[in-house]
Amino acid sequence: MSAVDLLVTSGSGPVECRIALMALVRIIEAECGQRGCAAEVAFGHAPDRHGAKSALISLEGQGANALAAEYCGSVKFIFKSQVRPGHKRQNWFVGVKRVDLADTPEAGPAIAAGEVRFETLRAGGPGGQHQNTTDSAVRAVHLPTGIVVVARSERSQHRNKAIALQRLAAMLRVLADREVAASKTELFMANKALERGNAVKVFRL
Repeated sequence: MSAVDLLVTSGSGPVECRIALMALVRIIEAECGQRGCAAEVAFGHAPDRHGAKSALISLEGQGANALAAEYCGSVKFIFKSQVRPGHKRQNWFVGVKRVDLADTPEAGPAIAAGEVRFETLRAGGPGGQHQNTTDSAVRAVHLPTGIVVVARSERSQHRNKAIALQRLAAMLRVLADREVAASKTELFMANKALERGNAVKVFRL
């Protein structure tokens, strides 16, 4: 079962947009649990105490495509700033777009063997009685950045390790600062559309 990958970014938004991004990740994870699919989340470089500027969410399971379709676009959060209590603005935006990690490995950065730590774990997630119950799932930790990915879709640990490396290379490319910077124009246009009432989702915190 192939994963559906979503890039979630706060673009050039202020710290409140990072708070909104973290809230959105929790919302999507909760919806996954209700829809019988699973989510693996990798956060972008150097998140601070308010959260990350970007995240990549890999969705697997029967409801993954439908869930992804509902969130692609710009998501609006309405809340008073927790960081700047006197700030008048209450609308904060997060951009979500689907990315195809399968097309990115060749373009991704080279990963040295010593930069990755592999851990095995019991496979879980959607699948019911057909779910893999052996210790074939693999967690790959990229030591220089702290980015963590999990591959659990295959019954072979060797295959899951290869998928984890592929996904990690793609994430490093997609979540790199240059990629986040490149998405700012797209996110800005999406936020302008939001001002005309075109938010795909609106949440109040």
